[in-house]
Amino acid sequence: MKKVFTILAIVGMLFFVTSNIQAQNNQAKTEKKVEKKSDEGSADTASFHQELKKRFVEGGPAFMGIVLLTLILGLAVAIERIIYLSFADTNTDKLLGEVEGALDEGGVEEAKDLLREKKGPIAAIFYEGLERMDEGVDAAEKAVVSYGNVQVGQLEKNVSWLALFIAVAPMFGFMGTVIGMIQAFDKIEAAGDMQPSLVAGGIKVALLTTVFGLIVAIILQVFYNFIIAKIDSIVNKMEDASISLVDMLVKYSHNK
Repeated sequence: MKKVFTILAIVGMLFFVTSNIQAQNNQAKTEKKVEKKSDEGSADTASFHQELKKRFVEGGPAFMGIVLLTLILGLAVAIERIIYLSFADTNTDKLLGEVEGALDEGGVEEAKDLLREKKGPIAAIFYEGLERMDEGVDAAEKAVVSYGNVQVGQLEKNVSWLALFIAVAPMFGFMGTVIGMIQAFDKIEAAGDMQPSLVAGGIKVALLTTVFGLIVAIILQVFYNFIIAKIDSIVNKMEDASISLVDMLVKYSHNK
């Protein structure tokens, strides 16, 4: 029996050692595959950047540089608007509650003091309305509506430039394509023979400007739609809050 147990123990140990060796080999193979895939991914990323740079250079510095400039300017405008709109968006329900509490406790002056510490277009509209409260609720309502239009203009500031860049980028791309095609036909006319190798390079360069122009327009269009949706959301909040403020002022004037 002891011999049997000894043999079984030896077989078990051999099986355990073999399993560990096999597991280590499998782990090593897996790590090599992961490293290989990682290297391939890095190579693909590097090759993509190199290909993009190569195509950009092939497109020519004139029109490709203009298209790149429209992208940079468009992104600058888009980022500036997104930051501005992020700060302009406020919690209207909370603000209305604070203004109503200030009116009940200390009247118009305390509400104005509260609004001086607040930022955003809605707080500015509320302040202008309370400034005219001594002339009556109608005057306050007119001030709210008038200053609301001013704030809408501030929200939409520079958005027209973004729309311009969206329209101009593919136009410059198309212009580069047309000029490239003209140059290709000039080569055909000078050579007096229709050789594909003679014009293929010029046509390829011409089409690259169109591709990059369309890519820039697509990128800026996404930002433009996001900004317009954000502006519409803030304007809707402004309108709802303005109506609530006028109702609040009417109630305050009656209880005064």
